[in-house]
Amino acid sequence: MTAKRTGVGIVGMGGIGTMHARALRELGDRARLVAYSGARAATAEELAGWPAEHLEPDDVVTHPEVDVVAICSPSGTHADLALAALEAGRHVVVEKPLALDVDDALRVARTARERGLMVSMISQRRFETEHAALKKAFEDGALGELRLATTHVHWFRDDDYYRAAAWRSTTEQGGGSLMNQGVHNVDLLRWLCGPVESVTAQSGTLGHAMAAEDTTVATVRFASGALGVVTTTTATPPGFPASLALYGSRGSVELGQGEVRRWDVPGVPEPRTRNIASGAADPLAIGHAGHLAQWQRIVAALETSTAVPVGIEEAVETVRLLCAIYEAAATGATVRPQDLGSRAPAV
Repeated sequence: MTAKRTGVGIVGMGGIGTMHARALRELGDRARLVAYSGARAATAEELAGWPAEHLEPDDVVTHPEVDVVAICSPSGTHADLALAALEAGRHVVVEKPLALDVDDALRVARTARERGLMVSMISQRRFETEHAALKKAFEDGALGELRLATTHVHWFRDDDYYRAAAWRSTTEQGGGSLMNQGVHNVDLLRWLCGPVESVTAQSGTLGHAMAAEDTTVATVRFASGALGVVTTTTATPPGFPASLALYGSRGSVELGQGEVRRWDVPGVPEPRTRNIASGAADPLAIGHAGHLAQWQRIVAALETSTAVPVGIEEAVETVRLLCAIYEAAATGATVRPQDLGSRAPAV
């Protein structure tokens, strides 16, 4: 990396790419945006004032001053772009999900290990105050034995949202409500509650004329024996804040988007939350605070040669769970996430 600043290249300067540019701007002299790709040249506002070069994706990846490639393109391109960046000797920060297929995720993981490079999947909601507090309380045993966990992402996306980008309406490109909208809460559930033993699921396209599902319901059995429920949809106007709840033998917590709805944890005070906007009806309403929190940790890890947050192993396991839910919905079978993936060694 450069002596003073981590050089970053963004592939895909859309709305989410802009979130990354703004987060990088707040890192001061620790990082800088070197180059970006996009269908058009971005405005100074979209670039957060960075004098970055507008290049083709391949040229961003291979730019001599780019140390880290941030992948903010459509979901179906993530795995191939991550592999290209790793093969070019660059670290990778990738928006959710890492890949749409377990084998592709494993391929990225293998390449990262072989090259000695880091991959961090953006999971910014892990760094929100209430989720960090819940993680600590649960790991400290304050909730007791976990019995039930639920997460619900009941959002709304109108037809214009799907017309604006064709990939959003296709399963092959990761446009479904589970993979595209529900991924963060699925990631939170797995991170908080531990490994998943098996899942069952059903899905449907109930509110839109498109190939991808817009509604999914899954049941989860965790390795601990606890049970869980996941529901995701983009067909429930006007859209409601995502929620997550854990119920244990000693305490329970129910969280909304940026709010604590219930905190019944003996001996542990309720965390103070920030006013975080929900993406229930507008995908860009979330702001960039979560991205900043993760980028701060990523840059610190690179500066000190320590493990990055939400590293490749975590990213692969979230892909396993997402793919297990899709397979369960498609087949009607009970699916074990750890049975998925056949062409590459396990992480």
